[in-house]
Amino acid sequence: MNYIDSQIGIDQYEDEKLNNKQKPEVEKEIAELRKKIEYYSKLYYEEDNSPITDYEYDMMMNKLKALEKEHPELITPNSPTQKVGGKAKDDFEKVIHEVPLQSLQDVFSYDELYEFDKRIKQTGETYYCVETKIDGLSCSLKYENGILVQGATRGDGLIGEDVTENVKTIKSIPHKLSEPLNITVRGEVFISKKEFEKLNEEREVLGKPIFANARNAAAGSLRQLDAKITKERPLDIYIFNVQKTENKNWNSHIQELDYLAKLGFNVVPFRKLCKTIDEAVSSIKEIGENREKIGYGIDGAVIKVDDLKLREKIGTTFKVPKWAVAYKYPPEKKETIVKNIICQVGRTGVITPMAILEPVKVAGSTISKTTLHNEDFIKEKELMIGDHVIIQKQGDVIPEIVNVLKEKRNGTENNFEMPKVCPVCGAQAVREEGESAIRCTGIECPAKALRNIVHFASDSGMDIEGLGYKIVEQLLNKKLISNIADIYDLKLEDIASLKKNGKKFAENLIEAIEESKKRDLSNLLSAFGIRHVGNKLAKSLSKRYGSLDNIMNAEITNLVSESDIGEIIADSIYTFFREEQTIDLVNRLKKAGVNTLSLKEKSSDNRFDGITFVLTGTLTNYSRDEASEIIENFGGKTSSSVSKKTTYVLAGEDAGSKLKKAQDLGVTIISEQEFEEMIK
Repeated sequence: MNYIDSQIGIDQYEDEKLNNKQKPEVEKEIAELRKKIEYYSKLYYEEDNSPITDYEYDMMMNKLKALEKEHPELITPNSPTQKVGGKAKDDFEKVIHEVPLQSLQDVFSYDELYEFDKRIKQTGETYYCVETKIDGLSCSLKYENGILVQGATRGDGLIGEDVTENVKTIKSIPHKLSEPLNITVRGEVFISKKEFEKLNEEREVLGKPIFANARNAAAGSLRQLDAKITKERPLDIYIFNVQKTENKNWNSHIQELDYLAKLGFNVVPFRKLCKTIDEAVSSIKEIGENREKIGYGIDGAVIKVDDLKLREKIGTTFKVPKWAVAYKYPPEKKETIVKNIICQVGRTGVITPMAILEPVKVAGSTISKTTLHNEDFIKEKELMIGDHVIIQKQGDVIPEIVNVLKEKRNGTENNFEMPKVCPVCGAQAVREEGESAIRCTGIECPAKALRNIVHFASDSGMDIEGLGYKIVEQLLNKKLISNIADIYDLKLEDIASLKKNGKKFAENLIEAIEESKKRDLSNLLSAFGIRHVGNKLAKSLSKRYGSLDNIMNAEITNLVSESDIGEIIADSIYTFFREEQTIDLVNRLKKAGVNTLSLKEKSSDNRFDGITFVLTGTLTNYSRDEASEIIENFGGKTSSSVSKKTTYVLAGEDAGSKLKKAQDLGVTIISEQEFEEMIK
């Protein structure tokens, strides 16, 4: 199959080139393509991860199909071209689909759509239905007497995963239909663009890894082993097909979808009946031109034969129906000029360069700016302010500079340097060794306010019950607080105004805020969110220095002398406590009555001095934190990894790889009973 797209310069795979290749060369190329496609398919379908774009994947698959078409003797049953989706996870019960959940044949040009129309007309005349191709995870829903009894992922098309409890948490899926039907339908589970942005914002603030795209987020959410996690995710669904039903004889796919809507299903919103292939192509163009306005991600448009009886005559292959194809929109590239580069500060303090562009229309939307990711990206591209550049926007992904047109430079271009201080608050901006990001160190930086306050109040910080992400967001939006210290100035009426009949909630939160003033110094140190200072190091610092003033006055050489603090960590602590914002915050916290002393008495019993423990498995009488605290109170240390320096490995039930490594290294392994003998 030839695919030519002169606009974006895609490599062309022409028949004569394929013919001229020697068979060993072709076999090698096919093997390499299959290996790559299998690898990326496994990531996409089974691990809900996609390190390459859909378009890059499609082009690899396209090339493999072309090679196999030219050399059919090399086609094997296990080739990716002969399979659907991925296999079901062993963690879920398996579901055998009564009607296979097939894939769709992809096409990449309007000429191929007209060829599809010619093939269809060889069997009969028909209208076409055009729909958006939703970018999510395909699943089936089975109803008996109108009651939802099963939800299943597509899997490999024949066998999927039972995710019934998870689909029941999706609000747009009816548990009971308006008629007592036995019916199985197919749909696509997704997360809308708006909800995806909100989800990632919240995860970023809470210090959780953000999702690469909405499709991965939706797929990962639906395939959670704990339905409670699925319920917390903003999943939605659009139904686009009837797989199986009884006593319903529709003639038209459009009629079928309209009926599903009456039953209570959330049916794919863009569905258009087209009398000719010309109308269908116009509808596909319309979707492409307006995809920016569509509230959910799409990865193409689908054209289907509307006549259901004609579909039966046309038939299917093992992998795809012959009566439908999916048109994939190619990435569009445009030239523009970088007018300026500015920096934005994210909620975690990362300073990101942003290119301000001469406005240009790409893939249906006007682009006037795009992220430059980090300092290394600018250097790799050798980008300058004033450069002519090529930008690309594929699907619903943020546009990106893919090429710098250095030959168009005229000498007026200027180099760009990342700032040494935060452009929002003026605090020092640092880039640590081994990292690509430059970060603001200011704890009162307005750009980081939400993240800093949420972390400060979390259970790993000052443990202020009730002061979570949504409440902090409301307080900031209503300008009732702007930084951490403002928490301790909140009044009952301020908090009560956040909720209807919120007096009781306000009373509880005020009490929790007052209680937090009594926390140990180690809690306060953790709450500050200093880079590289977690709970364990916070406890160690609290115990060694005794007061916040002592830590603030410590020099780098003094901090480095501690065995568990290296130069990078010492510099992070030293820099943090010399920022004017930190000093101002500490003074305000002291004034509010927040404790800045270590409340834990130093033990005179240092029986574990110089001894390092590693904990693995589940202990019966202690949590990991409790056991670690006991060890540290006796002057010992705990580590997360086993090495030759480890003295003991305390092994509970179901101990894993750490136990094996300890055995290999000859490290002494002790049981919980032996540990209790040691601490008597």
